[in-house]
Amino acid sequence: MSLIDSSYGKTNVKFLKVKRDKKNPQIQEVLQANCQVLLRGNFDISYTEADNAPIVPTDTVKNTILIEAKNTEVWPIERFAAHLAKHFTTKYNHVSGVEVTIVQDLWKKYEVNGKLHDHSFRHEGFETRRTFLTYDKPSQKTTIISGIKDLKVLKSTGSMFYGYHDCDYTTLKPTEDRMLSTDVDASWKFESQLGSLDDTMQKARDGMFDNVYNAARKITLDRFALENSPSVQATMYNMSQEILDAAPAVDSVSYSLPNNHFILFNLEWKGISNDDLFYPSPDPSGLIKSTVGRKVTAKL
Repeated sequence: MSLIDSSYGKTNVKFLKVKRDKKNPQIQEVLQANCQVLLRGNFDISYTEADNAPIVPTDTVKNTILIEAKNTEVWPIERFAAHLAKHFTTKYNHVSGVEVTIVQDLWKKYEVNGKLHDHSFRHEGFETRRTFLTYDKPSQKTTIISGIKDLKVLKSTGSMFYGYHDCDYTTLKPTEDRMLSTDVDASWKFESQLGSLDDTMQKARDGMFDNVYNAARKITLDRFALENSPSVQATMYNMSQEILDAAPAVDSVSYSLPNNHFILFNLEWKGISNDDLFYPSPDPSGLIKSTVGRKVTAKL
């Protein structure tokens, strides 16, 4: 028998960092994150021979995340992920690869007396911003998948579903007007245009990752609201195309959208015709997934 694959590290390392404006320290920003770092490399003997010599303790991984969060820039999370990957693969020669996952809670400033308060924030609920970075030192290859998760949206009209395959198991009735609700799980992949980790951090400083995040979130919300949706499938494809058009650095876009059902109460027993009172169905729900990428030009 042989060890086929392995990685290890620390998960659920959480922090909240405050950034103070240099000219006016009362103007502040906050970033709350949950980090996971997994190391790959020459660790086989720790599994196969019970030899712990190469192991960088997971407690050290945790301490490193926190110390580096203190000492370096954590905005945006893609930059911090690249910084951690560079640290671990530079400091430890036998670490040949790193996987970094960062989940960012969203705190937004709110208005007081007609303007955004300098240092008071409202939590945006379950919605999070995420990034997953993988780095392989021998090949110098970096891949980043960033995204949005648990962005809950609903529109009470502007959605249709008809013309689908019908068989003896089908009970669903076609409709040209229905409610549509989902919890957006969207991600976009950077790979072909990423260079070194230093180059990735520079792209982060230049605003590339923030710009793509803001564009993808806006496109998702705008397309959801404005499109008279023929199906979740068609709408998510249109969202993906629009993001790829807006973000040349993105190689592919993925969506996973549950169809959260709201069902009309049947009040006919009371002699009441009902078209506006619904109940949220806890289960089952549809689940639609897609990945849309750029066409690859064939090489002659």
